[in-house]
Amino acid sequence: MALIVQKFGGTSVKDADRIRNVADIVTKKYQEGNDVVVVVSAQGDTTDDFIAKAAELNPHPSAREMDVLLSAGEQISMSLLAMTIENMGFPAVSLTGWQAGIKTDLNYSSARIRKIDPERVRSLLDRRKIVIVAGFQGISPHNSITTLGRGGSDTTAVALAAALHADLCQIYTDVDGVYTADPRVVKNAVKLDEITYDEMLELATLGAQVLHNRSVEMAKRYNVDLEVISSLTRNPGTKVKEAVSVEKMIINGVACDKHVTRIAVMGIKDEPGMAFKLFGLLAKENISVDIIIQSIGRGDQKDISFTVAEDLGEKTVELLKANQKTLGFQDISMQSGLAKLSIVGAGMASNAGVAAKLFDALASCMINVRMISTSEIKISVIINGDEADRAVKAVHAKFFD
Repeated sequence: MALIVQKFGGTSVKDADRIRNVADIVTKKYQEGNDVVVVVSAQGDTTDDFIAKAAELNPHPSAREMDVLLSAGEQISMSLLAMTIENMGFPAVSLTGWQAGIKTDLNYSSARIRKIDPERVRSLLDRRKIVIVAGFQGISPHNSITTLGRGGSDTTAVALAAALHADLCQIYTDVDGVYTADPRVVKNAVKLDEITYDEMLELATLGAQVLHNRSVEMAKRYNVDLEVISSLTRNPGTKVKEAVSVEKMIINGVACDKHVTRIAVMGIKDEPGMAFKLFGLLAKENISVDIIIQSIGRGDQKDISFTVAEDLGEKTVELLKANQKTLGFQDISMQSGLAKLSIVGAGMASNAGVAAKLFDALASCMINVRMISTSEIKISVIINGDEADRAVKAVHAKFFD
């Protein structure tokens, strides 16, 4: 039949009943004649519990030892699921990331997959085994355990699907699929039957928490067919692929990231190379910058404002202040508690007036826009964080009601 990779998140395996439910989903696919590879996350709050346990003993543990500790969560899930499937009378084998051939770089806690040797997994599939792999982890060139960072199990699943040339990669979560907005905020949000890689990548990057952006990037690169589906309802999910078969809507979704900080660097020299010095410094410290605005120069000076993730705000300001003499700016300010609201859709490239509708929706509920960024398939605005939910509802209503 087909080779299917299935990934189950922490809520899907959080207790014995949920694990039995997952085992039922997996074995049904197996009984249909499919080869099945399963990727699992740690149960429920296991990762947070491990972090708390480490803090009790060492407030500043090494990144290497934290990776060793955190990788155990997925290993617990994989072994419990394998035991459950065996108890149902089906052959199952669990593998850690390194046993499954997942090789990464040296970056503890945020490693990148460099290569997958799928031979062991293929050999087990050839013997009609259900192969269960611990997500979120791999092994470095120095044979140390590494973890892949946030969304790592999604990335593991897509990477294995690519390496094995799987027919489908199913990401099972606690939601039915990809919606036009967060259904917890917008009650009449609509589930999408399908969405393109580019649109899903934008939504994932902009705050939608259904898929991690690294997994979507990899799916697009290797043309892996993805499906986001619920492990609880088992209703049809949302297909993520290169092209969709229906007439495009103008936009496909409204996303919101409520953890944004704006940094303003004022009085920087208005001369060639200054932007490179500023953002090159941030890049060396792995600080990702999002929206950037440069003011019209005043005399020989200009101001540059940009946004970073909220948890990088203090680090960014400290780094720039430490290099104030080199950069030659006069002052710096930081504003936290902001949100980035975005509309995404390939259809907006051929439809005039999309931006006008967005700003009309925001103006109608008296929401001020602080920064704006655009591309062919998205428009993003920075607003006050305490206005985020109200803004999402107004914008969604403007485009979808």
